[in-house]
Amino acid sequence: MPARPVGETAPLPSLPHWEQTPADLPEAVRQIKAALRARIAASGRTAEEVFAVVERQIAAEVAEITAARERGERVWPVIDYADIEAGKVSAEARALLRRRGCLVVRGHFGRDQALRWDRDIVNYVESNRFFQNYRGPGDDFFGSVGSKPEIYPIYWSPAQMRARQSDRMARVQAFLNGFWKHESGGVQWFDPGRDSLYPDRIRRRPPGTDSGGLGTHLDPGTLDLWMTQAYQKAFRHLFDGTVEQYDPWDGAWRTAGPQYPGTTMCSAFRTFQGWTALSDMARDQGVLHTVPIPGAMAYLMLRPLLGDVPDDDMCGVTVNQVFPASHRWQPLLLQALTGIPHVRAGDSVWWHCDLIHSVAPVTNQRGWGNVMYIPAAPWCPRNERYAASVREAFASGSSPSDFPAEHYERTWANRFQPRDLNDAGRRGLGLH
Repeated sequence: MPARPVGETAPLPSLPHWEQTPADLPEAVRQIKAALRARIAASGRTAEEVFAVVERQIAAEVAEITAARERGERVWPVIDYADIEAGKVSAEARALLRRRGCLVVRGHFGRDQALRWDRDIVNYVESNRFFQNYRGPGDDFFGSVGSKPEIYPIYWSPAQMRARQSDRMARVQAFLNGFWKHESGGVQWFDPGRDSLYPDRIRRRPPGTDSGGLGTHLDPGTLDLWMTQAYQKAFRHLFDGTVEQYDPWDGAWRTAGPQYPGTTMCSAFRTFQGWTALSDMARDQGVLHTVPIPGAMAYLMLRPLLGDVPDDDMCGVTVNQVFPASHRWQPLLLQALTGIPHVRAGDSVWWHCDLIHSVAPVTNQRGWGNVMYIPAAPWCPRNERYAASVREAFASGSSPSDFPAEHYERTWANRFQPRDLNDAGRRGLGLH
């Protein structure tokens, strides 16, 4: 059944919203699900009919990806940094990146440079007796990887900061930001040519490691995606009968809203999550996997509205935990879960902020598995607000506010200093 013509009947009913975490979560879930179903019904379609539209589209993409994988074809797009720098990325490569929502950038940094950064990080933590003072994982998110540590809660090493503020990083971030629609209705939602500096951790996984990996999940938010006004507007086409118009590359309203606080939150808007390889990694050695379908977010947002999900349940999504993707509620999507190809030190790996992703488990890993996490987080009101707390953390050597308050680096004299910032670093911190 098609959606009703615009203006034919009365406006659709408004949605309740909670700009802060609801005190009674089960009741809020019941209210928002009932309201979303009523709003969709007022458009002339049922929630089941709208979901069926999405399911047919996603099923076709899953079939395409699984068939390519079975033929031995590479699913992840791969683009050489030199082509990005020269502005010579082909239309075919761009189209594949838009369709899959993920990318490996070959030679983003020179291999020798990346290996030097890896050695520099080891020297940085050893010179400050990090291993003697390590107190164990500061959150539950990486508990399954068996950190001893595997995830280092280190943010301000010279190696990390030099990578974040490098021209080569800025060029790739701007290239990726450009795939998003960043202006509409007279509003510039973000500046694709200027990134905020979002500090994150590093991973160093040694040879011989047994690691439990990370389960399938995604990171754009939790219940706030359904319950706050800005996200209700961002996902408006899913809830007003115009689901065919939903565009996972539309940045409208995503840079405006709040996120419910928690130990796994990201206060910044990221167009792409990403990491830069500090070692060579084979594709079967506990590496990143994604469901390379940006539009799958529509499936995830609508699935809780179907009748087989309890009224107080959002398919397991709740606050203070990552957004799960499971075989119980989304088995179709997980058929498309696909790992990265082999990468070398200096390559970078990127995935659309809505993509389901995981890290595969590994037993007796061959070679190192080392990365520094650096996303694309373009300058926008949301990221400008977070930049104020980043500046404070940088000045004091503290853990950024999105992460556990471990603060190992406060007394480390050889951390990256304000005098070492270049123009890109100052702009990324909001220092003019």
